[in-house]
Amino acid sequence: MSTVKHKSPIVVLGAGSWGTALAIHLADSGHDVLLWGNEPEHIQLLSEQRCNQQFLPDVRFPDLLQLTDSIEQALASPAWILIAIPSHAYRSFLQKNAHLFKQDVGIAWASKGLEHGSGKLIHQVVAEQLPHCKKTAVMSGPTFAAEVARNLPTSITVASESEDFSRQISDDLHSGRFRVYLSDDLVGVELGGAIKNVLAIAAGAADGLGFGANTRAALITRGLAEMMRLGEAMGGHRETFMGLAGMGDLILTCTDNQSRNRRTGLLLAQGKTLEQVHKEIGQAIEGINTAKEVMNLARKHNVEMPISEQVYRVLYENCPIDEAVHVLLGRKSTQETL
Repeated sequence: MSTVKHKSPIVVLGAGSWGTALAIHLADSGHDVLLWGNEPEHIQLLSEQRCNQQFLPDVRFPDLLQLTDSIEQALASPAWILIAIPSHAYRSFLQKNAHLFKQDVGIAWASKGLEHGSGKLIHQVVAEQLPHCKKTAVMSGPTFAAEVARNLPTSITVASESEDFSRQISDDLHSGRFRVYLSDDLVGVELGGAIKNVLAIAAGAADGLGFGANTRAALITRGLAEMMRLGEAMGGHRETFMGLAGMGDLILTCTDNQSRNRRTGLLLAQGKTLEQVHKEIGQAIEGINTAKEVMNLARKHNVEMPISEQVYRVLYENCPIDEAVHVLLGRKSTQETL
């Protein structure tokens, strides 16, 4: 594999579409970047083609972007680490490699989702597995990998309890077309990024059934209300959900077919099974597993989330989509609140 020319590159862990896009952006911004993936053949192909043809066709790798399949090399001396692996893999990955993470290194993650089985947020998993790492952050917001890789204008939120680390991330990510807003609300930013995937499945299903723009707008608005209710119950800040990591990401994933979760809803509305959906989309669909964890959290915190509940019923209780729609439309009229 290729090796880096400088001692302290920014290391991106995860060579899928999102990790590759962020690595490209950081390298385009003038930083030495080392992109790690766990499949040697895939990394060898990326190194030879200087492009991730599978996920980001025709986007060439900058010269400052190098690759490795060695986690020991990746974690040897990074400037800071950006993790972009699926949320369900965090605990096992960190358990296996905890001894390689230096105590003083900053760790950020760009994954969205909740831990399977526990419903824990990623920052909670990181704290449990890497208690010696004190500089941590999450980045989230309305971002499609292909658009970031093509340097289209993008804004995100970076949340951290360390202002110095969040500003370091902001400085490294910032460019003329990439803007970073700072926050200290890890709970709100992570919940917004997780729950929007569930709601995007609902929006995709509604569009797949031909319900139109009125329905889509209502689902987004009332979905935001659900997100805010659970978020505040879990300690998130109300204003976070009105920003990029909440409303911004929700609008994006509910309205554009680059969203895997929205496409999942569209396919389910066509009568496809979950097995067929997974095969057709070919990448992780975070909203499917997140739907179960969101409903567990809603019950735990006694929060009403009717849209998310019907998504859960369709995914896990074999509820026909038309029945789920009937339940939602048949709900008793009430005062509109957020």
